[in-house]
Amino acid sequence: MFSFPEHLATTSAGRPKGERTRAQLQIAACKVLQDGGPQGLTVAEICKAAGVSNGTFYLYFKDRNALLDSLLRGFVAFLQLAMRAASEREGHDAPRAATRAYLRLFERNSGLMRSLIHPTDGFPEAQAAFQTLNREWIEAVVASVERRQRQEGKMAPPRDELLRRAYALGGMVDQYLSNLLLAKDPALIEISQDRDAVLETLSLLWDRGMTA
Repeated sequence: MFSFPEHLATTSAGRPKGERTRAQLQIAACKVLQDGGPQGLTVAEICKAAGVSNGTFYLYFKDRNALLDSLLRGFVAFLQLAMRAASEREGHDAPRAATRAYLRLFERNSGLMRSLIHPTDGFPEAQAAFQTLNREWIEAVVASVERRQRQEGKMAPPRDELLRRAYALGGMVDQYLSNLLLAKDPALIEISQDRDAVLETLSLLWDRGMTA
């Protein structure tokens, strides 16, 4: 499952009413972000999408920023879990599996990804959540490269160098996917119809960049 709203609906099903309503508000916020971006994320719009009163909203969240903070923290954890699971399933080619999962996650949750990658000044929670995702994922990537280099009897570059490379490569991948899936650059869309080819390109960047 790569859709976070679907994940929220599935995990809250059968839970107490309060938990279902909280999830309902978060799912509604996902819809607002998908349709209009962070600038349209108001309490009124969230409640309209959820089909509840404004008063109900304040039973669960102090304000919209509190909801966004909770939502993005949960989404970051969801991203990390999905990418880690993909890596573990294909241990022989973990970076490629994680990149494939990230591509699918980005496609299925573009509104949430927009909020992480392009946070607005009024939503510091988004920036903090994205920095957490970057930091934890990059640490995992660097540890994986160091482990593989040891297994192959090779000397890995200094850790700081690997961290710089990982941050740079991650930024390149995010920019590519942002232009493709958020900005919808026509020229990029034209050459990115084959998602397997896109995956090959992004995987090649990671492999060459981290091991050269």
